[in-house]
Amino acid sequence: MLGVDELDKILQEKCTNTFRKGYVNIGGFTFPKRYEELKDQFDNLEVHEEDVWICSFPKTGTTWTQEMVWMIVNNLDFEEGQVNLGHRSPFLELSVIFDYRDMLKNNASFNPPPFLEDSIGFVKSQKSPVCVKTHFPYHLLPKEIQNGSKKPKMIYVARDPKDTCISYFHHSKLLECFRGDFNEFCELFLAGKVNFGPYWKHVLPYWDKRNSPDLLFLKFEDMKKDLPKVIRQVAEFLERPLSEEQVEILTKHLSFESMKQNPAVNYELVCNLNKQFNLTEGGGAFMRSGTVGGYKGMMSEEMIKRFDDWIEENLKGTDYVI
Repeated sequence: MLGVDELDKILQEKCTNTFRKGYVNIGGFTFPKRYEELKDQFDNLEVHEEDVWICSFPKTGTTWTQEMVWMIVNNLDFEEGQVNLGHRSPFLELSVIFDYRDMLKNNASFNPPPFLEDSIGFVKSQKSPVCVKTHFPYHLLPKEIQNGSKKPKMIYVARDPKDTCISYFHHSKLLECFRGDFNEFCELFLAGKVNFGPYWKHVLPYWDKRNSPDLLFLKFEDMKKDLPKVIRQVAEFLERPLSEEQVEILTKHLSFESMKQNPAVNYELVCNLNKQFNLTEGGGAFMRSGTVGGYKGMMSEEMIKRFDDWIEENLKGTDYVI
């Protein structure tokens, strides 16, 4: 187990670059430094109750859920669905993850799409209903949601933290400039030192609100086990019922192979942009395996035991089951 100073050193030396200057802890959570400058805008964002919020810890099935929700809200409009998901279902704090200001200032040929260059401005410019994606923990959502003055429909998706860690490691190598090894990433994950961590402090407050009429709590494993059932559940929650034929069509569209090959949802645009300008060094694909239990092929028995002990400790006194 590494100490705080050692973990901070890993973050600073192995996960900073042109678009990631460093990290801060705000409200007990880890964020890129850029969050400090934009926090007031996020806190005071005007919320529209017609919108749908897709909330999650990173790499828990967010993109899968986004595409499902957008398709249901938009009556399975596959033609419009060819537009990049970042445009159709904007990621509220994406400009915190990728702070491209230096690139924009110093490279005239660097031209990211609006939803990537100024994510909060892009969200504000959209006409409701918008399917808004966020990785914010509950107590850092806009004030209008926290104080109950606005009650948009919210869908939270969670996943086994061991599989989440594996997926987040590959994602961080591919997109977020992480240059450390897997064991170092596990140490960061367990210590809550990855972006939007700690994991349990993120998941459990949403879980505690699962009986709210405005929040639907999903699990990645249930989606893998019976996707048509989850599609019906989401459609009912959104009050946009689907026919059995529509459920079947959407199930095929949301299959892992279909999603992986769909450039509108597989983050190909961002991956290619970062590679083109040498902003990241990692290879691979945004949608890698999409399996349940994949951690068994990558984690050592010792690390699995550490995760299991950590899970047991954090779930004491709760009724959450992975």
